[in-house]
Amino acid sequence: RRKLRTDVAAAFPNLSAEQLTEFIPNKEELNVIKIHSHKGEAITVYMNNRNPILFEIEKALYPTVYTLWVYPDLLPAFSTWPPVLQKLAGGADLMLPGVVVPSSGFPQVEQGTLCAVTLLGNRAPVAVAVAAMSTAEMLAAGMKGKGFAVLHTYTDHLWEYGDKSYPPTLAPLVTDSAERESAEDEEEVEGKEPVISFSTDLLQHVDVGDLSLKEQESCAILMGKEELNENRAAETAEDANTEVQQEAEDSRTPQEQMDALFSQCFFHALKCKVKKSDLPLLTSTFLRCHMFSCCPAGQQLDIKKSSYKKFSKFLQCMQHQKILQVKELNKGVESIVEVDWKHPDIKAFAVPEGFSSASAAQDSKSEDREQVYHAPEIIPLYGVSTKMIPLFQESGHRKGSILSSSEVRNIIINYVKTNELVDETNKNFVKVNAILCDCLLDKSEQDEISNLKWDDLLSRCLERLQPLHQVTFFGQEPIVRKGNIEPIDITIALRSYNKKVTIIKNLELYGLDPQCVANVLQQKVQASATITPVPGTKDRVQVQIQGNQIHHLAKILLEEYQLPRKYIQGLEKAPKLGRKK
Repeated sequence: RRKLRTDVAAAFPNLSAEQLTEFIPNKEELNVIKIHSHKGEAITVYMNNRNPILFEIEKALYPTVYTLWVYPDLLPAFSTWPPVLQKLAGGADLMLPGVVVPSSGFPQVEQGTLCAVTLLGNRAPVAVAVAAMSTAEMLAAGMKGKGFAVLHTYTDHLWEYGDKSYPPTLAPLVTDSAERESAEDEEEVEGKEPVISFSTDLLQHVDVGDLSLKEQESCAILMGKEELNENRAAETAEDANTEVQQEAEDSRTPQEQMDALFSQCFFHALKCKVKKSDLPLLTSTFLRCHMFSCCPAGQQLDIKKSSYKKFSKFLQCMQHQKILQVKELNKGVESIVEVDWKHPDIKAFAVPEGFSSASAAQDSKSEDREQVYHAPEIIPLYGVSTKMIPLFQESGHRKGSILSSSEVRNIIINYVKTNELVDETNKNFVKVNAILCDCLLDKSEQDEISNLKWDDLLSRCLERLQPLHQVTFFGQEPIVRKGNIEPIDITIALRSYNKKVTIIKNLELYGLDPQCVANVLQQKVQASATITPVPGTKDRVQVQIQGNQIHHLAKILLEEYQLPRKYIQGLEKAPKLGRKK
């Protein structure tokens, strides 16, 4: 508590000793909780009297709106129009066109200064933000561009940790006599009614998330003058939004723009492309068949250029917001099992211009066929096992080191040449020393074999390493799994009345959606196809279709999906084609 008081005094030097003691009391209960933002950043929150009073990010302290309502002059304040609050609460930063210029001028701040955001006519702050530029730079830029990066707002998740009280009504500081007279006249007309009325709609769930350390999906951009009333300001906001939208986009970094593009395509796909009957849906299929088709012309989704780096992390953020639920079927293979289509963010999403929800719904069935399936790149890898450590430690590798076959080959060749083990009489043979004997020969062979052929030496080495494989799906990061990849398994089973059915397993391992494969097969062969759980497993499914359909299945997998034959098991069970008698 003493250290916290010292840190607060250093962060906010304009607090008096009495205010500091009142702010961080000696005897009252002070709780500390840990939360995470939508981006996964750890945040420490300090609670007093059931309200969050401070939050800490990377050892920097920030006051909450509850604190600023008690100490409204703690931070330099900038005013905006009341309709802007809903934009800020929805995840936007504050753009300079939406900042009201007072007659007395702006407070002098530098870039990075912590500031409060108030609404016109009320000194009670409604947001905590960091200045994106100095006061001089704001004026020099003609009040255009991003002015403040918003960290926390009234009605966000951090505010919800408290008693959810409304901002108090604090009269503006009036310095000019003329302004004082007008303020007195206004009070006579309005009586005891508060200057600002807050809509109860703002208390609904918002996606700003805790502390809005966020992807910027929209920007609060409003133009106006002080004499405009609240309704006029809202109309002006809509007009100004179209005028400076391009400028707002340009002010964002490429990473922020890619984050916003991913969010746009994500909500577009959920709202217009995916149906409840499509679930469960492989995440790779969702990205390839649905999100890619929602990308505007001239733009391209690239997860590596976003702040998430991996599509799985992006979906984790969406799952944290309770928009959907993702379940891992195998390592690196995930499926969307549930979507909350009543979530406010999905309902509030507006389809961008150039797209129509009606046409999207009509094309949803044909999109799976239009999207080109990209077979994953599969590379066999090898892990250094305990028994093979002596052979690989000279090259700097330890137990668990992952190597490709070419790397293993080069290490063995270098080891043989460094230790002069090439047979002088026949260079096709390698002399077996003590290390090679222990690592590569069985006990029964150790007294009999003194030389090995190069091919035999390398094959023995690969056999004794731990098998691994790397799978790279289109547009995603490589995934390394233990063991050899299981092939797509095709079998023929007999059912009642000696009827045959074709069963296909392990499609998910290759990024294929079993439901999509079943639909394609059903259309091609005009037979009933179903999805059933794989016996003995919890989360894996198999496709079952009437009749021996291996010929059609082979054509789909080998020709349409371009999968290598070595990864398909059971093609030899196809019925022999002969003349019908």
